[in-house]
Amino acid sequence: MPYAATRTSPQQRSRITTTNGKAASVCPGHPEVPGEVARHHEHTVAAGQCCSVLSQTIAAPVDAVWSLVRRFDQPQEYKSFIRSCRLVDGDGATVGSVRELTVQSGLPAYSSRDRLEVLDDELRVISFRILGGEHRLTNYRSVTTVHEAAASPDGAPPLAVVVESYVVDIPPGNTAQETCVFTNTIVRANLENLARTVRRRLAMAVPHQNH
Repeated sequence: MPYAATRTSPQQRSRITTTNGKAASVCPGHPEVPGEVARHHEHTVAAGQCCSVLSQTIAAPVDAVWSLVRRFDQPQEYKSFIRSCRLVDGDGATVGSVRELTVQSGLPAYSSRDRLEVLDDELRVISFRILGGEHRLTNYRSVTTVHEAAASPDGAPPLAVVVESYVVDIPPGNTAQETCVFTNTIVRANLENLARTVRRRLAMAVPHQNH
């Protein structure tokens, strides 16, 4: 199999109290998230919001996967729902950089303006927040981490694990479950296409041998 099926972990929530005294929830770390990056996947979830986490195992070196995931300025390289990306502030590698996306036709969206929140090449963490645009993902914040899978038997190909979590507002008239199903579908498709794109690039990089 070129990659493992994407798994969605159940949301694990506990009640907290925010600084304004209102109750909120927190999505803590999840089992597939390594301890060194777990804090990045801990989302505070206010009333009217939901969160989820998905993971994808890819038969590829972790650096090959991260080289695609880290490109805030080129998400269309593996996110098939994005038609084009234009930086409007920053260089795409500095926190605070802002991009404008045009979405493929046929989706209930047209554009998005995103801000880069975290880019850590050492821990392989990238996070962005949606600032505005024409879409359903209001107050969306996403965190993606890439790390090596557990050691495999000698001779087995290297495995990378991509974990993506998010928190987003629940649109009026929708439930938390409906919102997560919609958002998970997009995230899952992106992760699966990431796996295909990485493997295709690795295959193209292998020099052809004459027989």
